[in-house]
Amino acid sequence: MDFAFDTVTEDLRERLLRFMDECVYPAESAFEEQAASSGWGPPPLMADLKDEARKRGLWNLFLPGEHGAGLTNLQYAPLAEIMGRSPTIAPTATNCAAPDTGNMEVLSMFGSPWQREEWLTPLLDGEIRSAFAMTEPDVASSDATNIATAIVRDGDEYVINGRKWFISGAMNPNCKILIVMGKTNPDAPKHRQQSMVLVPRDTPGLDIKRGMHVFGYTDADHGGHAEIEFRDVRVPVDNLIGEEGGGFAIAQARLGPGRIHHCMRLIGMAERAVELMCRRALARTTFGKPVAQQGVVQDWIAESRIKIEQLRLLVLKTAWLMDTVGNQGAHTEIQAIKISTPITVEWILDKAVQVHGAGGVSQDFPLAGLWAGARALRLADGPDEVHKRSLAYRELKGYM
Repeated sequence: MDFAFDTVTEDLRERLLRFMDECVYPAESAFEEQAASSGWGPPPLMADLKDEARKRGLWNLFLPGEHGAGLTNLQYAPLAEIMGRSPTIAPTATNCAAPDTGNMEVLSMFGSPWQREEWLTPLLDGEIRSAFAMTEPDVASSDATNIATAIVRDGDEYVINGRKWFISGAMNPNCKILIVMGKTNPDAPKHRQQSMVLVPRDTPGLDIKRGMHVFGYTDADHGGHAEIEFRDVRVPVDNLIGEEGGGFAIAQARLGPGRIHHCMRLIGMAERAVELMCRRALARTTFGKPVAQQGVVQDWIAESRIKIEQLRLLVLKTAWLMDTVGNQGAHTEIQAIKISTPITVEWILDKAVQVHGAGGVSQDFPLAGLWAGARALRLADGPDEVHKRSLAYRELKGYM
């Protein structure tokens, strides 16, 4: 078993690490200041960071095949970890940020030629942003078959009616297209009722009601999270992605790689937390000795290192399985990392906050924002309990 990175990955890691040291970390303070005054739009300095990332060949690294960098999941995973050390800047700067990543994957796998030309190309070029409209306020969206938004065919058009919320990226003024999931046939088998359609953001009847906060954060630097109402929104039938009734399957294809991305970025967040925790513990004195000499703090640091190494091995194994046997073959491991990584990283961030004292919950350190992001990921792409239920069923099935 070889744990070394291949030459392609190692080259990209070195370039990405230099980009983080030379461009991303030095920009964090100014980025936060600009984000506080730029509304729902991206801070102005993001444009320069994107240009620099492209010059350095650090662009669309997440996307395999002809449309992206051609990396495998195993090659991309350690790069996503590095980006996770500054998750509000690095993924966007390299055009590797959700929800655009998942939307580009959907369009590259299931989009028609004109859909790819119209929407995938500008997304790949970083000219526009996008949103994925699946979650709804009136139903438990952890069960995607509950989706109630109606997509009804009327001649050569689909008519959309419904409400969505926590639609990431939709508040960004540069968001030009939404992938909307709804029901085209309520009488079909429950996993064949849903479809996905492309809806331009300026389509009449699409009403963005408000931006949603996450633990008090607007996440405006990522484009925010919107509540949206669709009232008799009409789009051509050509805007259907794939086939009618294929929405649930497309959603599953979209979410698998996204979970790898989230989990590796979370590990990067945990590494940043441990680094900050160690520096803080060595720099502060309490009860006559450095905080780093307090037994409980040493226990937190040791446990954090063990947990990170365990998580990384599981996530890399999952990436390898996705590359070798496909997402379905890696189903158990994908669920395992989705369950274990956010809650474990949340624990590590909590201890880092504790070591920092009052500073840990303030804007002077990134820990509070990182914690909020990790906690939110225990809900995004399905809550822990849904994945545990499915994982337990797969285990029990072997004994039935």
